[in-house]
Amino acid sequence: MTPAPALLVIAGPTATAKTGLAIRVALALRSEGVMAEVISADSRQVFRGLDIATAKATLDERQGVPHHGLDLVEPDEGYSVAEFAEHVGGVLPRIASAGGLAILAGGTGLYMRAVARGIDTASLPSDAGIRARLEAEFLSVGLEPLQDRLRTIAPQRAALVDQRNPRRVVRALEIAEIDGGQGLLPEPLGYGGQAAWLGLHLDPSTHAAWIGRRARSQFDSGLTDEARDLRVRFDPGLPALSAIGYREAWAVLDGSMSRESAITEVARRTLAFAKRQRTWFRSEPDIEWIDATDTALDRRAADVARGLLERAI
Repeated sequence: MTPAPALLVIAGPTATAKTGLAIRVALALRSEGVMAEVISADSRQVFRGLDIATAKATLDERQGVPHHGLDLVEPDEGYSVAEFAEHVGGVLPRIASAGGLAILAGGTGLYMRAVARGIDTASLPSDAGIRARLEAEFLSVGLEPLQDRLRTIAPQRAALVDQRNPRRVVRALEIAEIDGGQGLLPEPLGYGGQAAWLGLHLDPSTHAAWIGRRARSQFDSGLTDEARDLRVRFDPGLPALSAIGYREAWAVLDGSMSRESAITEVARRTLAFAKRQRTWFRSEPDIEWIDATDTALDRRAADVARGLLERAI
């Protein structure tokens, strides 16, 4: 059996400072001589060049803590939850062999389940021909018709999918067409070591303020330049480039939207996305929820991590 290190999962909706907490916990443990590394569970941060719009931690922000799950493929390459699970499966044994801690942080629920719940992603059916047809259909008619079809033929699966993410909708439809819409996610096999889930949350007004500040900061940090460069290099209709922020930045570049209107729209869409994430995580068992503004947050998270390490001995 593949060794599994102690695993601290930091979950929750976007813009609750999950990555920052993961880095601070890792630094605290590394100062005590414990190997601690961060694994990003974000389905957009796997793409190279999608940095500002996805709130990917910069090299400076990572403060020397090794990060995994970032910059794995180009935006025009496909990437699945099974590939993510395989990537993480190559990271965990090395951390385990050093008696270290893995910190899985992010907001893509299926990625987190695949690792921390042990979903057998290899058992999910696939058909490259069906997927190619659905991807072509998305580029031709857009996302909404695919969303409607998924809700019609596989309502249970649709409820588990981020329906603003074209890649997730296409993959869910691919599976639904193969199994007739009857299949659900495989039963979780469990994580092979000590694990604990922490969830970060904020009251609605504070969360809205954090999201608004982040949207403005993204434009201040060069989002329009990032969007311009990506549009030069890649087809803007690619599913990866449907990440919140690029459409608005392109509109600013094209003169069809003011910068202030774009910031407002990014914040609005992000807030709606966060609401869907909260709904997803409510179905996850055994999450200890902590207010992201709690002054004792870092200490509590580090204590949970130390407890996992003690039990893993």
